[in-house]
Formats: sequence, C-alpha cells, structure tokens
Amino acid sequence: MSGLDLVIFDCDGVLVDSEPISIAVLIDAVAAAGVPLDEQTAYELFLGKSMATIRQIIEADFGLAMTDGHLDEIRAEIFRRFKAELKPIAGVAAILPRLGVPYCVASSSQPERIRLSLQVTGLLDRFEPHIYSATMVSRGKPFPDLFLHAARSMGAEPARCLVIEDSPAGILAAERAGMRVFAFTGGSHAGEGVLQGAIEQLKPDRLFADMDELPSLLAGTGPKAG
Repeated sequence: MSGLDLVIFDCDGVLVDSEPISIAVLIDAVAAAGVPLDEQTAYELFLGKSMATIRQIIEADFGLAMTDGHLDEIRAEIFRRFKAELKPIAGVAAILPRLGVPYCVASSSQPERIRLSLQVTGLLDRFEPHIYSATMVSRGKPFPDLFLHAARSMGAEPARCLVIEDSPAGILAAERAGMRVFAFTGGSHAGEGVLQGAIEQLKPDRLFADMDELPSLLAGTGPKAG
C-alpha cells in the first residue's frame, strides 16, 4: 500500500479520547495541594508525557513533592473515570483493518493503563501483544527511545515507520527517531489554540482530524528521507 513497514500509534488522544479526563484529574490533584492550575497550562505542561515526567515537572515548577502514594491516588482516580467515561476516537476500530501495514501502540502511559484504555474501548484485541510503554525504556517522550524500541521489537527500520501522535512531546520524539509523523487533531482536547500552534510549529509531515482519512493518507507516504 505504501513504502511503510509499520504504523506506530500513540494511545491517549489518538486511539482513545482520554486527555480531558487525565488532565482534569491532574488539575484536581495539584489544586488539592494548594496550587491552582488552569486547563491551558496543564495541557502545555503535561500532554503526552509519562507520569514520572509529570511528577518531575510538578516538583520543579510548583515545589510540590509528589510521593508514590500521591501518584497511586492519581492513577486510581484516572482508572475509575476511564472505566466510567472513556470512549474510543471515532473511526479507529474501522480503519485498522484497512491500513495494509503492521501497526502497534507506543504510549507514555504504564502498561496497565494502556491495556485498560484499550479494553474499555474495545480495542485491546486489535493491538495485543504489540503494546509498548515508556516504562520499557530509560527515557520517555520527547526522547526517541520508545519509538525506536517499538520499531526494533516489530522488526521495522525507523525510516520506514510512521507515528500517529497528538502531542508536541510525541511529535518531537518521532522526529528525533528519524520517523515520519502525522499529527492527529481530532481528539476532544485538540481545539485548544496554544496546543494547535505548538504542533504546527514542529512541522509534522501531515495534520489530520478525521481518523477515516488515515488509510488513504498512507497510500502516498513513503520512507523518511535520510
């Protein structure tokens, strides 16, 4: 179908519409510690990053010490809300059989959260066992380690991989990995103006907002030039 060997999907905001839930829980957690945080700032700081990185940001920027217990409470609340509210990105399930190339998921989240997200939204069977988490590498996004690990595990050359991302951190990681990257802007959080501008500044290979367009977009996508 194209010169690609592998499509690597981010999970949050690309396969599942989880970002508004996650950001709301993080805002509540920081507010409970006495630091008010608006939604726009929270997206700028946290979108696409692992909980370990978010912990470092909260400690460095706000002087709040996040214990393991705090992180466990945040994760438990996110899981509770996912089970009650999480929906798949519209059209994802329908386009996966039409891609014509192998695909996997590579996410900043922990494996348990990725699998819960995919299970709740009916997508787990489509991706298992090709699920890769930032916990499997030493550095998360915006470093390229996770995407390179996924490509290596799937037997694909980085230049022949395409990443589907929704966050500046993920786009940077894909570019640093030497992969093509499409920015997906169809999640319910993607209308946030500053976020859209930050994504456009990174010059992904393409922006698209309707997942149904992806199979036809792949048809004209070749390997990343060296």
